[in-house]
Formats: sequence, structure tokens, C-alpha cells
Amino acid sequence: MLVLALDTATPASVAAVAEVTDDGMRGLAERRTVDPRAHGELLAPQISATLDEAGVRLREVGAIVAGLGPGPFTGLRVGLVTAAAIGQALRLPTYGVCTLDALGRTAGPGRVLVATDARRREVYVATYQDGVRVGEPDVCRPAEVRVDADRAVGEGAIRYSEVFGLPIDERVQFPPGAALVALAADRIRAGAPGEPLTPLYLRHPDAVASASRKHVLQ
Repeated sequence: MLVLALDTATPASVAAVAEVTDDGMRGLAERRTVDPRAHGELLAPQISATLDEAGVRLREVGAIVAGLGPGPFTGLRVGLVTAAAIGQALRLPTYGVCTLDALGRTAGPGRVLVATDARRREVYVATYQDGVRVGEPDVCRPAEVRVDADRAVGEGAIRYSEVFGLPIDERVQFPPGAALVALAADRIRAGAPGEPLTPLYLRHPDAVASASRKHVLQ
């Protein structure tokens, strides 16, 4: 089955096409552009270019995988809304994957701290043992992170490397689309029902409803 993967939970807009088979998977094409303020402008053209590079038409895709975050509100919503819209329009199942898990899987064996930039001088973090997450993702200031790892990955780890005091693997900064597909591959092979793409914000929104009622003529 051909699978389209999307992620906009980090400063990177990621689009990838992979093929999932009964005994494995292979990546066919992937595009990534880093601009934290342009997910909305970049993602659709990247999807088109990635499909062209893979020699695949959108109607040939059998499933959608999307990074659920955690990530900043605006950027994260772009990928999830796009994935949900394509899935609904083409009646395709959609599957969600924690974005940090894709980075943790890519980091490989050992005890690894994954950190992405949450803005406001905070990071989204999780710890991984041999690619498997230990505990739940969190958002906090770098100095508040409980460092229990041998090395770190992610653009947040690079930004706050002096605080974490760990060796940094700068090759792993943003979630590869192939890793997103790999994490959802068992569900895809099993023909599992599609899932609602519920974002992992880890924060309450800044905008809140007014507690008082205002006269319409004021």
C-alpha cells in the first residue's frame, strides 16, 4: 500500500511517500523545508512535489499518516487539517503518530533524549530507550528537564545543548516521514480503522473565551 506522511509539528514541513508491504516498507520520496512561519504556504506544494518525485498520483495513495505533535498550535494544525481533509475527500484511513516518537526511532539504540523547540524558551521532550518512548511527552523549560540519557537529538536539543550537557547528534533534527510511516505500519497492514487526528498540544491555548457578556452596541 502507498502511504502519504505529513508532519508540521516542528519548524520543518515534511511530506513523504512510502510503500508498506506485508514484510516491510520502503521510502519512495521525501521533501522537507524548514521555515517555522510558512507551514501553510509550503505543505501543499511539497505534497505535490513529493508525489511527483515518487511517480505516484494522490488517488493511488491508500492511507495517510500524520505527526500529532507535540508542537506549537498554528504549525501543528496545518499538517493535521491537511491530512484529515485528504483522508475525508478520498475516503482514506488516517493514522496519527507522536512526532517525538519518529525522532526517537530515528535516533537508534541507546538512551536518548528527544527535544524539540516549544518556543517561549521551552522544549517538548521525551526519553527513549532503543527507539521506544519511556513515559509521556512533556513541555517545560530546558533547566527543568530530567536528563536521564546518554545523548540527545532534535532541534531543541541543539538550541539548548549547554543546558542539557549531553552529546548532540545533529543529524537528527526533524522527524523523517519514513519513520512516521514505520510507526504506523502495523496498523496499516492490519487494515485498522482510521483514527481521529487529535493534536498533542500539551499546553492550554492562549486565546480564552471572555468571562463576561458585552452589550452589542458597545
